[in-house]
Amino acid sequence: MQMWEKLRDPETGRKLAGKVRELAAQVCDRLGRRLIFMEVCGTHTMAISRSGIRSLLKDYLELRSGPGCPVCVTDQADIDRMITLARLPGVVIGTFGDMVRVPGSFSSLERERALGAEVRVFYSPAEAVVWAEAHPSQQVVFLGVGFETTAPGVALSLRDAARRGVKNYSVYVSHKLVPPALRALLDDPEMRLDGFLLPGHVSTIIGCRAYLFMEDYRMPAVVAGFEPNEILDAIRELLEMLLADRAEVRNAYAHVVREEGNSRAQKLLSEVFEVDDAYWRGFGCIPQSGFRLREELAAFDAARRFEIPTVESRVPPGCACGEILKGKLTPKDCPLFARACHPTHPVGPCMVSSEGACAAYYRYEREV
Repeated sequence: MQMWEKLRDPETGRKLAGKVRELAAQVCDRLGRRLIFMEVCGTHTMAISRSGIRSLLKDYLELRSGPGCPVCVTDQADIDRMITLARLPGVVIGTFGDMVRVPGSFSSLERERALGAEVRVFYSPAEAVVWAEAHPSQQVVFLGVGFETTAPGVALSLRDAARRGVKNYSVYVSHKLVPPALRALLDDPEMRLDGFLLPGHVSTIIGCRAYLFMEDYRMPAVVAGFEPNEILDAIRELLEMLLADRAEVRNAYAHVVREEGNSRAQKLLSEVFEVDDAYWRGFGCIPQSGFRLREELAAFDAARRFEIPTVESRVPPGCACGEILKGKLTPKDCPLFARACHPTHPVGPCMVSSEGACAAYYRYEREV
């Protein structure tokens, strides 16, 4: 059977599910408690909820969502600055679709667009550069949101804009780096986790070696693919490590992810960006967990190009997105979930994004 067939084969899935439940029962018997694994990828969160894996394993194992949604981890102050940028005369905001409906402290890009601001959804930053070149009288600000997966596309757009002399294009940089956030979780004395499902998309860029520090914490971790069978197989590896009292970083997505990652993408990122401290929703400032533009590209930095008025940012009362992103609460623990906060009236970003934990729970795991 070919690899792609195994990923979708129902019989393979049934066998894997049975094996995982068997192993989970053994580990639980040994430890005398249920296990807690964390997935750190919004696509994993959606796949786990959609496929029923969470409920399949609930007797032995809790799968808890972490800071894996790029829109969700964007700090409230950054959201507010993006919205403020949209209000500046002559500015066109370019963004991926998920950002449009994310609530800020006082508005959203969707609301500003309804009031007359120009907010355009682009499928890639390269498309935004082309649009800027065709509209030289307008300032196009692309919102650089995302992890190591989307950052290379933004880096390419900046290099392309510089090469072509597109001077009315800039980026508001709010990219985040996953490994420092994992370290912050592991350094938190309140966290009680038994293993990590590591993100597949991010790992194609940074490789498995970027996570080796987790072995120093004696924390088993496995890079997982996105098909239900791949996720179950990664969970199986975590359970086998726990039974063997091993704590390693393993790659269960080897047909896509290499140990060293994508060296060309890494080189591009290092040519365009410098690593800097960054603020995350729920975490505050995590040292060396984000990017800033190198000095030679400062002219393309929207935060420097424009005087952005300061606003007082605030998290909506009762919103638990920050604690959900840290894995300390689940969406169902939030008092607003499926009550005041739902997809047609999201209070926090975790209900907005297609990778948000609250959106996944609402769609697939909500008790009606």
